[in-house]
Amino acid sequence: MTGHPGLGLLVAAVIGGMAALLHAFVSVTLRANQFVSGLALSMLGLGLAGLLGRGWEGFPLSNPLPELSILPPLGVLLAVALWALLYHTRWGIILRTVGESPAAADAMGIDVALVRYLAVVFGGMLAGVAGGFLSVAYRPSWTEGMTGGIGWIVVALAIFASWDPLRAIGAALLFGTLFHLSFRLQAWIPPEPLQMMPFAFTILVLAIAARWGARAWQAPAALGLPYLRGER
Repeated sequence: MTGHPGLGLLVAAVIGGMAALLHAFVSVTLRANQFVSGLALSMLGLGLAGLLGRGWEGFPLSNPLPELSILPPLGVLLAVALWALLYHTRWGIILRTVGESPAAADAMGIDVALVRYLAVVFGGMLAGVAGGFLSVAYRPSWTEGMTGGIGWIVVALAIFASWDPLRAIGAALLFGTLFHLSFRLQAWIPPEPLQMMPFAFTILVLAIAARWGARAWQAPAALGLPYLRGER
């Protein structure tokens, strides 16, 4: 609404980081179930968005904000940078060790809780930026439930990419192509099955990972597991 996309994305990143900080406190400090915490936080966000955004519903964007077109290529560069960070730096080794064996990381003197906090908050900030971009690039105006659950596809994307940032580039292109086709083919095919296509593929990926998940498709060993110092 301000006409300053950079400011809007910064605010989105801050809000995403704050939400992630709450998630980290509940799941890391209080050791609550991380999946339940994430789901509850998602529902809370939907409710708050509906409450706070109701006054802006149907309000059109003042301009198409062409400056935001730089975000997709920046996202590719960020994925490459994160891959280099994860696999070619000391911090990446620490992060992967915490993800695979927090007990081993603890024995090495690594603050497991701090690493998890930093990772969750950084991920939340990126999610905030993605949501901010989606709100102005995917819809011409704000409406309640405007994302249509697209964010949940990221869960399948992460599995499909085997938690590898470079593979995530290709996975994102594949899912993005499915979304593009769901719009482009509506002139020849009824829209309902086309709109189902990306989500049906998401279910397929999750089903394959659960049934025939090879080691390459498996999550980090400690993903979703709380850790109490001294546990082995």
